[in-house]
Amino acid sequence: MSEKNRFSEGYLIEAQELLIEVEESILDIEENTEDFEAVNRLFRAMHTIKGSGAMFGFEDVAAFTHHVETVIEKVREGRLPITGDLIDLVLSSKDHIKIILEAGENIDPEEKKKGDAIVLALNALIPEDLPSDNENQESVHPEVQPQKTDSTDITTSYRIRFKPAADIFSTGMDPALLLDELSGLGDCIISGQTGGVPLLESFNPETYYLYWDITLTCTCDMNAIKDVFIFVEDDCEISISIIQEHDLGDVEKPLPKIGDILLERGDLSNEDIEGALKGQKRIGEILVDKGAVSKETINSALKEQQALRTIKEKSAASSVRVPSERLDELINLVGELVITQASLTQVSADIDHQELAGSVEEIERLTGELRDNVLNIRMMPIGTIFSKFRRLVRDLSSELGKEIHLTTSGAETEMDKTVLERLDDPLVHLIRNSIDHGIETADIRKEKDKPSSGTISLSAHHLGTKVLITIQDDGAGLDVDKIRTKAVDKGLISENDDLTDREIFKLIFAPGFSTAQNVTSVSGRGVGMDVVKKTIDTLRGEIEVDSQPGKGTTISLKLPLTLAIINGLLVTIDNDYFVLPLMSVEECVEMDKKEKQKTKGRNILNVRGDIVPYIRLRDHFGINGNNSDTEHIVIADVNSKRIGFVVDQVIGGHQTVIKSLGSIFRNVRDISGATILGDGTVALILDTNVLLENADRKTNI
Repeated sequence: MSEKNRFSEGYLIEAQELLIEVEESILDIEENTEDFEAVNRLFRAMHTIKGSGAMFGFEDVAAFTHHVETVIEKVREGRLPITGDLIDLVLSSKDHIKIILEAGENIDPEEKKKGDAIVLALNALIPEDLPSDNENQESVHPEVQPQKTDSTDITTSYRIRFKPAADIFSTGMDPALLLDELSGLGDCIISGQTGGVPLLESFNPETYYLYWDITLTCTCDMNAIKDVFIFVEDDCEISISIIQEHDLGDVEKPLPKIGDILLERGDLSNEDIEGALKGQKRIGEILVDKGAVSKETINSALKEQQALRTIKEKSAASSVRVPSERLDELINLVGELVITQASLTQVSADIDHQELAGSVEEIERLTGELRDNVLNIRMMPIGTIFSKFRRLVRDLSSELGKEIHLTTSGAETEMDKTVLERLDDPLVHLIRNSIDHGIETADIRKEKDKPSSGTISLSAHHLGTKVLITIQDDGAGLDVDKIRTKAVDKGLISENDDLTDREIFKLIFAPGFSTAQNVTSVSGRGVGMDVVKKTIDTLRGEIEVDSQPGKGTTISLKLPLTLAIINGLLVTIDNDYFVLPLMSVEECVEMDKKEKQKTKGRNILNVRGDIVPYIRLRDHFGINGNNSDTEHIVIADVNSKRIGFVVDQVIGGHQTVIKSLGSIFRNVRDISGATILGDGTVALILDTNVLLENADRKTNI
């Protein structure tokens, strides 16, 4: 990949993240128009998209974003009110920028027309008495307009130290562009500091050694200067301070000399100054030679009178952007390493060599640490997908004429990136159903003595080795009788079936099932909830529904932290090996012939007074052979139901690297994958959710 393409790819990734921040910020502003920090975040995000876009050749993005930034700047200055039209236009602008980024040079002409219409609407928001977007075109950067002054204008002199990161060239940034932008703000004196430049034999042409001291006199405020450095502030050392304010109606005051600064700070006396002035060298050199002050004191004087520090000064560790494909490849390699390590452990056990066993044990420890660290790399906060649902709720509630507020909690909860990506669509379906079927209109809610605005709560937290995600609304709740009637009509149950409310709620996940009387653009066709169930099942998760009429519905999703490597329980049936997900296993018990006779042929077991149904896997998979007198039963919690799985032998815990089955096995539903044991034997991973469903249909467990 060329350097240009690499930097462009990095910009596209950064721009997508910034667009998420744009959406979050504008929605925060909609909720609280006095949230000035959100306005600043919005401006900074747009400014970065524009500035970086221009730098990396995305001129269309930069040109369009400039119009949005101009409007936001007027809002930030308090010259433009926040209105519903402005909120809608910023959201539409965010969508259009995303389309431009994805389409590149192949943007659809109709979409381009939409962009032009957005620009016209944005410009129409700016009052005629404010400067138009086309004024002062001679500026170096459009967002920084030269300030017109008269005899009463106040100008300010600033002292700026700009120390770029040593690896700034690797990001595609040229510090000279920022210096040019500073020059466009006013009278600018720039001095390069070369003290950090090494000798030629140690010189690295890819490393940036210089830093810059700048004196800027202008009519702009501190924020305008900070905005110049807005997309390098995290990686560079930047300090900005006020030297002096000047009334241009009088004779302009000279900038303070370094001797004056040192004197005002008390680092020197008048006698030191007078003595130093007798020499021919520069005052700084004289003072250092005379021992009046140290060289470090001279340097610190240059930072005198700082009125404000940089927006953010943090020494965060450097980060590297890595394509997700490389992470997936790394996970696969670690999986192969885990399998090889298991094979090595098996060989070592057979040889029974003490020194070899010690080395193998150390390799096992290192492999485990490597596995855990690599899996943590793929962990992402669930808030990365939570944020988009605020926009979904806003748009759909507006379309349906409802007042709905979304609350979220646990956004910092982490889970595997692969699980997150596949979880997006199910959550969209569930939230859309809550908006359409769950939350009532304002009039109906008032009749029921409810607040006119409905609430959907989205939360997540860790639950052992799982993540629990809940979607809760305060709407009408599920109608048990209506669901039962519809299920009987569709032949899913009979009229005589005695089902609990929770069992009836599960019927909504049947294909084509819907109790909606009218089909809307949002839902009502019976498509979606069955897809949700299938997706959650493929993720080896569980879904539960709880509802109270008139009070609302809660849908809970229990999902594994990762899909790549799991802890499993290795068992055998005849000469075949199987793996049960350890996170659902509760205990292992034995059942002898005497205990079996008590059940009179029924597949149930009394475990300390609790009746637990079980599935005999040998019969389920049609494996012939004689059953032993004593059977081993693995009891697991599947979909909040205790269920036993009868096996021949329980081997023990096993670090299971999941391998997908080939397309020829795509119709095998009760096996979710396979793994390779240390001796090269293949073990099948059981899908306990599907096994339970099959058993329910066959035996009515």
